[in-house]
Amino acid sequence: MASPVSKSVPRVNRTIVVPFDQARYPKLIVRPEEFRAALDNFSRLYPELFPPEIGSGYLLKEIYRSKKLRIPTRRITVKGVHYTVRPAFVMPYQAGMVDEVEKALFLRKFDVPFWALAYVFGKDPMYWYRLEQSLGRNSVVGTTVNHPESLPEHLAADEKHTRIQGKKTYVATTVGNQCILGVSVAQEASEEALSRAYGVFKSEAQSLDPDYSPKSLSTDSWKATKGAWKRLFPSITFICCFLHVFIKIRDRCRKKFRELYLQVSEKLWNCYKAKNKASFSQRVRRLHEWVLIKSLPEVLVSPVKKLRENLPEFAAAYDCPGAHRTSNMVDRLMQWMDRHLFTIRYFHGTHSSAELNIRGWALIRNFAPCNPSTVKKHNGLKSPAERLNQSRYHDNWLQNLLISASLGGYRSPPLNPL
Repeated sequence: MASPVSKSVPRVNRTIVVPFDQARYPKLIVRPEEFRAALDNFSRLYPELFPPEIGSGYLLKEIYRSKKLRIPTRRITVKGVHYTVRPAFVMPYQAGMVDEVEKALFLRKFDVPFWALAYVFGKDPMYWYRLEQSLGRNSVVGTTVNHPESLPEHLAADEKHTRIQGKKTYVATTVGNQCILGVSVAQEASEEALSRAYGVFKSEAQSLDPDYSPKSLSTDSWKATKGAWKRLFPSITFICCFLHVFIKIRDRCRKKFRELYLQVSEKLWNCYKAKNKASFSQRVRRLHEWVLIKSLPEVLVSPVKKLRENLPEFAAAYDCPGAHRTSNMVDRLMQWMDRHLFTIRYFHGTHSSAELNIRGWALIRNFAPCNPSTVKKHNGLKSPAERLNQSRYHDNWLQNLLISASLGGYRSPPLNPL
């Protein structure tokens, strides 16, 4: 039966977030000419943060003061549409100052529970919960990828099995360039339900680039997953994960058939190292013949037989340079997802709250700094999002995230997901 949950078009976000200097901002906001000059400069440097129509001019409107922080913000009108210009050092809805909350939200990368954040940083657990949830309202693709040309051509995808209030559900996960680009909760593992879940990624990606269509997708052999992606991107090339063949042999044979396992695994990785499609296909056929001639146990023969039967989908990687031949990238990120879901004891609320939770978590993982040795290895680029874009808007990771989420991360109005 089809999932009863339908995904509506997200409300259009009309908040422009720019990196104003916090010390100069109080004077700048009350001086219209200086404010306009600063805004014009930002729109020249970072046009992707602004509505496209701003090039035709805009009107400065009133100054608005929130009752929460009393930080003034100014509204502008672009072609009859009103926008709020918010400085990046203030959280959405003026729920807090970035300097006061970014260390606590950084610890959410490691799934420090909300009650522990409240114990160390003050406030109450629901305050920190709502801050994380608010991040999930932004487009995961549009926030992570600053420019259309940075959208990955080669993706990997899989579903994480989890629960909402004890009922089994699935997190459809799409990754590219070491970043999580799509996470959406599907209540069933059917092709229709997964089409809707993965359709959120398509909607967000094509909001950034209407002509976007990935070249290849590395995934397992689950029929519903492949059917869902074929619905969304008919021209996509599927690549079966070679690593899964090895894992099946390793987990079943490493102890019981130690010597045979070593022989088969060596020959298997020799197939993987083939330089071209013809050589790869030939080596796989020879391996299949060898395991049959040797009359090896069925647990060793079965994975090799499956590799031989699905040879075209394994060999397709040679036709797509840069494609992912294994699911390493998605598996490693989903290991962190698994820890996150275990720590929160899975989802306890509604489908909508689960969606916001996992999307907020994904953006924190994309933008929070990595360990210093990894940063050094990548020439000072601190996070997966920075490495994907080869740039950042601000040295503070949370301000960089909020600036990237200007207009909700949608470079054009969000599209209807399937």
